[in-house]
Amino acid sequence: MNKNITVIKIGGNIVDNPIALENFLDIYAQIPGYKILVHGGGKLATKMANDLALPTTMIQGRRVTCDKVLPITVMVYAGLINTSITALLQKRKCDAIGLNGSDAGIIVAHKRPTLPVDYGFVGDFDAQDVNIQRIEQLLDLGLYPVFCAITADNQGQLLNTNADTIASNLSIALAKKYTVDLVYCFEHKGVLSNIKDPNSVISRIDGNNFTDLLEKGVINDGIIPKIHNALQATSKGVNKVVIKLADDLLDQSQGTTIVN
Repeated sequence: MNKNITVIKIGGNIVDNPIALENFLDIYAQIPGYKILVHGGGKLATKMANDLALPTTMIQGRRVTCDKVLPITVMVYAGLINTSITALLQKRKCDAIGLNGSDAGIIVAHKRPTLPVDYGFVGDFDAQDVNIQRIEQLLDLGLYPVFCAITADNQGQLLNTNADTIASNLSIALAKKYTVDLVYCFEHKGVLSNIKDPNSVISRIDGNNFTDLLEKGVINDGIIPKIHNALQATSKGVNKVVIKLADDLLDQSQGTTIVN
């Protein structure tokens, strides 16, 4: 029987808030069994770029990473944020190891094509580009990997990579060996049927009712690609994807569960 593993992704709403981060890590340290944490970069890289008078360019919500901004993203994501998280987990007796995709060749990415949009030094990869054996070795040593949003290609070029993509593709790759639950920590209790009602959580979404919810306009805007990614993950072997508040991580009844 496959072993169970939980992959959890957090974003700027937690990374940027020291109190929220401490609260999240208190909960994360209590999650039993194998687990992997993936984090984004938050706003600190943008602040540092602004302090250095470097422009921040966003296209459709994604950062353009030029040759001058890349070192900042690497220093912030793989350096300060990743190291701070692993240190705070060690404080909680959670034996974490901070990683970027290039460590032990765990993720081999490629630079995103420049057409139709040139995002600069931004990386993409597929689940087949993940070295599952290396992750398995770390887990079997009792270590808890913490991945930042930095990868590299096979020529040693560092690349800024979307953290949602890292969490999803890691989960798909690990599904060959483990029963994987992927959790996206969200700013709401789950996917809401009424954005004005924080308690209007849709408890379950699959391919059929997702289409219905789209046609009725219940689901729209930025949550659509996240659900598309979640459905893709479940169609490729991930047991389930849950979108929920970080505070509810230990409560299995909370959030929106997405299944194939």
